[in-house]
Amino acid sequence: MQHQEGSLESRDGLKMYYQAWLPEGAPRGVLVLVHGLGEHGGRYPHLVERLVPAGFAVYAMDNRGHGRSGGQRGFVPAWDAFREDLRQFIAFVRKEQPEGPLFLMGHSLGGLIALDYALHYPEGLRGVVASAPAVRNKGVSPLLMAAARVLSRIVPAMTIKTGLDATAISQNPDVVQAYRNDPLVHDLGTPRLANESEKAMAWVNAHAGEWSLPLLVLHGDADRLVPIEGSRAFFDAVPVKDKRFIAYPGGYHESHNDLHHPQATADVLAWLEAHVPQQTSQV
Repeated sequence: MQHQEGSLESRDGLKMYYQAWLPEGAPRGVLVLVHGLGEHGGRYPHLVERLVPAGFAVYAMDNRGHGRSGGQRGFVPAWDAFREDLRQFIAFVRKEQPEGPLFLMGHSLGGLIALDYALHYPEGLRGVVASAPAVRNKGVSPLLMAAARVLSRIVPAMTIKTGLDATAISQNPDVVQAYRNDPLVHDLGTPRLANESEKAMAWVNAHAGEWSLPLLVLHGDADRLVPIEGSRAFFDAVPVKDKRFIAYPGGYHESHNDLHHPQATADVLAWLEAHVPQQTSQV
């Protein structure tokens, strides 16, 4: 496995850090990975270790305001900044890997970013994997969201603690401890990010009927951070026949880092292999 890292410049001048994990020889396919809120693209080792030996290249960029990328932590000026950052990154990846099918995978907030992107720019994508996509808020009161809308206009970049419960990401205590100790992980948000995310959720759900790509949705059914009901509703509204929904009994938020990660990563690999030209697997 070859590991590469580098940076791109966003349209508004931010330094955007990325990593790539490449197989020996030409890849069978390419997966662009979009991480979740407060984390970064380096937290998917089980997925990388499963896919790359099977011949897939994996690329991950730290979102603006996250990880090693620039920007205020937990802030986005407008939702389309996420979309256009991803569009620029995918264009870069396609130049680096001009051959083979290109897939997009997003987790949590990254799942919302990926679904939104694929609805706007489906061209060039072979399919999308959505892991616990944040298409519905978990018990956020209408009063709190109304306050976020007001604050987004008045003090859009005001830093607010997200209060994310780290014990909800995985049933593995080692994963939880590593998350808490990771200097690149943060628990910061802003009114603008909250408001823009809420609007993106509404837009993605309203346009689910326009979905045109093969789709795999993964979700732990004991996820306390993002409700599985939102994933099911979006999935049910998607009109394509080539779609699959996998719920992991008792699974927490990060299927790729939970106790069931061997099954979850195997499911992703099997789905990818079903959507590339057939050849003998290397694993």
